[in-house]
Amino acid sequence: MNETPGDDRRLPPALADLARTGFDYDDGNGIDFEPYDAFCSAEETTDRLRQWTGNPELDGDAYRLFGQDGSGGLAALWYGRPGRPLAEQPVVFMGSEGQCGVVAGNLSDFLWVLADGYGPLEAVLFGVDESRPNAALTALAERHATTPRRPAHTILTEARTEFPAFAEDITALCR
Repeated sequence: MNETPGDDRRLPPALADLARTGFDYDDGNGIDFEPYDAFCSAEETTDRLRQWTGNPELDGDAYRLFGQDGSGGLAALWYGRPGRPLAEQPVVFMGSEGQCGVVAGNLSDFLWVLADGYGPLEAVLFGVDESRPNAALTALAERHATTPRRPAHTILTEARTEFPAFAEDITALCR
């Protein structure tokens, strides 16, 4: 089921389409990303964020987990813009080894990052350099994106400029 009663847990069409897309890790030259076919429930989100931070008092209300990398790092929409629709919220990544960062300023821009050949893990851990276009993900972005196509590097820079304290703030929640 894609919805939790009383909560906005229904995947936006772009993420539902993304969940049906295969990702090729290509021995480290591709995208290490496994999208979920539904957002994690509120309970599972809270549990996973508590495990990640070590903070038993944290709740996961501000996050919608929608995927992970092969080692269990989490991709999420983060309610960093109160009162704005879910698709306008930033995409963030919390790595299995404590790395974290903003990947894109909204879901549409995240689709362009993917189309440029970078997943959440690659964007946060390694940064983005040259474009590595992915035809299937470009087609998906062209179907769903509401923002203009820009290089992944530009999108990542814009998002980190808008949300410079995300990594510090989430790390501060750790115990």
